[in-house]
Amino acid sequence: MTDDAHWLARAVDLAVANVRDGGGPFGAVIVREGRLVATGQNRVTRDLDPTAHAEVQAIRSACAELGDFSLAGCELFTSCEPCPLCVSASLWARLDRVVYAADRDDAARGGFDDREFYELFARDRATWPTAVAAGVHPRAFDPFEAWLGKDDRTPY
Repeated sequence: MTDDAHWLARAVDLAVANVRDGGGPFGAVIVREGRLVATGQNRVTRDLDPTAHAEVQAIRSACAELGDFSLAGCELFTSCEPCPLCVSASLWARLDRVVYAADRDDAARGGFDDREFYELFARDRATWPTAVAAGVHPRAFDPFEAWLGKDDRTPY
């Protein structure tokens, strides 16, 4: 079995176990240099947290384990193609690679159609179900001024 197949099997096993335990059908593992760093399972309904996707949970755990917000040098293996939230989190975490088992079509057949969100970002914001618009505030740039004026800031 290749390393990828091994880690994908771990992610799929986590997803199946999570369903058995009352959670959603998603699992993820983060690996560095062939060693397991962290795991995650979908906790959306358990924790009443719409951001508690398996990939996000694994990223949070890996960052805590490594003591760093950057996961450069790590790989994410997940039971299903990441949704836009999880792709974005993976990019922010600076993971080297994301590998998934099932794809978005499999997820749709399983009752989780993320295509709606992928398609949403291509549309005009005026058509989105949630209004997202810029407000007007004279001090809108003040937080960035404070950030830029901080000599001991940690860039990310």
